Amino acid sequence: MPIEDRRRSYDFYQEALGLRPVGDELEADGLPEPLQFALADGINLMLIPTGGFGWVLGEQPAAAQGQSECILSLRVDSVEAVDAQAARAAAAGAKEVTAPTQQPWAYLATFTDPDGHLWMVSAD
Repeated sequence: MPIEDRRRSYDFYQEALGLRPVGDELEADGLPEPLQFALADGINLMLIPTGGFGWVLGEQPAAAQGQSECILSLRVDSVEAVDAQAARAAAAGAKEVTAPTQQPWAYLATFTDPDGHLWMVSAD
């Protein structure tokens, strides 16, 4: 995903979502390069500065800031965990989109990260 500031994103994804960075190779800023976080076994989230994102996209245009092409989703085990995750994300700088609420299919909250990417945290 494209990002504006490596340090801000590095801090946000650890503080807001509790994700663990992957990689030993450090860039001059002291952060892993490429900047990645483990989501599950064999699945990583890669964050690339906006200026360098073009090499990944080729001729395909990136979505403008504030436009969501997908929803990144985290499943937790309880309503209380949804509330806690939403509060933790807000404290780390997330923008609330949907306050924690019960929907017919799940209890959930949605928020955007500092670069406008949409996240949903939910529990059955």
